[in-house]
Amino acid sequence: MAFHTDSLPDFPWDTLVPARKRAGEHPDGVCDLTIGTPVDDTPAIVQEALTEASNAHGYPLVVGTGELQGAIVQWMARRRGITSDVSVLPTIGSKEMVGLLPSLLGLGPGSRIGFPNVSYPTYDVGARLSGASPVVIDTDADPATWPTDLDLLWLNSPGNPNGHVLSRDQLRDIVAWARANHVVVASDECYAELCWEGTTSPSIIADEVCDGDVSGLLMVYSLSKQSNMAGYRAAWLAGDPQIITPMIELRKHVGFMMPQPVQHAMAVALGDDAHVAAQRKVYAARRVKLLGALDSAGLTNDPNSAAGLYLWAKAEGASSWDIVNACAELGIVVAPGTFYGEAGEGYVRMALTAADSAIEQACARLARLPELLGNFSR
Repeated sequence: MAFHTDSLPDFPWDTLVPARKRAGEHPDGVCDLTIGTPVDDTPAIVQEALTEASNAHGYPLVVGTGELQGAIVQWMARRRGITSDVSVLPTIGSKEMVGLLPSLLGLGPGSRIGFPNVSYPTYDVGARLSGASPVVIDTDADPATWPTDLDLLWLNSPGNPNGHVLSRDQLRDIVAWARANHVVVASDECYAELCWEGTTSPSIIADEVCDGDVSGLLMVYSLSKQSNMAGYRAAWLAGDPQIITPMIELRKHVGFMMPQPVQHAMAVALGDDAHVAAQRKVYAARRVKLLGALDSAGLTNDPNSAAGLYLWAKAEGASSWDIVNACAELGIVVAPGTFYGEAGEGYVRMALTAADSAIEQACARLARLPELLGNFSR
């Protein structure tokens, strides 16, 4: 029987079309602060590596080359404090794994999949695609308050869109809760290299969190943001070998293979920390500029937003769409917090991935937001 798309939530970005159209009428052009797709160049060493490996006449391996496997393992040890025995599976971007993990785990009708109450919509979509029931969880709260009948729990730290970071102690509590209740935990950590103001974001499978025991634990990671490689679809899954090994066999049957030139480029990127540090400085500068414009705009950034590529801002007494529509009058497009769950009401997401010129323009225009917001606020 064919899958019915009516079981999926509405695609939220379609509802932003009127605001985009209004913003497009601004005489000085649009400042698009919505989608977090990198605009800066892919590092030259990565582009060169892709070219070096372009004579890819044979089929690649699902598990990746030895070069890539080694680069991932070394990077995880160096940057994430992961030295235990884990399985590694390259994936064609992280979104496909977020969307397909429940199905790959054999979950379906009768299963329950938890994910953060403010989060990337694909966690919900992946649950629904498998036929499982999606369950919204406040992952910042004490795990003792969570339902114990989950089969899979998604974490996202640093969080998209709100930039919240789970501490080592919080993660240790989550691991203990998951093992007591036989819940698999999958942690999406794609923004971990983009922490601000001295914040650090530990991994669910770091030695300091799981004490070297990765059973029941998975980590998803991507180079899309830190290395501007979104177009390469370069990501991986790491963690419990007993969970990942059967998935590798399944993916062999259906041909989920990362192209070999991308594997080489990914390995080169993982071996070079300098370009990541340079890109972090670029995003940090954009973040400082936008934060500096919020006060005059009557907006407040979430005080717990300490990492990632977004500001998570609100205005007293205004709904998410009030802010979106007022910004559109200024030629600025932002994403309403309601795209990321009911708990996002009242917030908007502003991306740091716009070009410097767009960030500068947005900062200058935001000073007029309070006078316009009064026309839209409830």
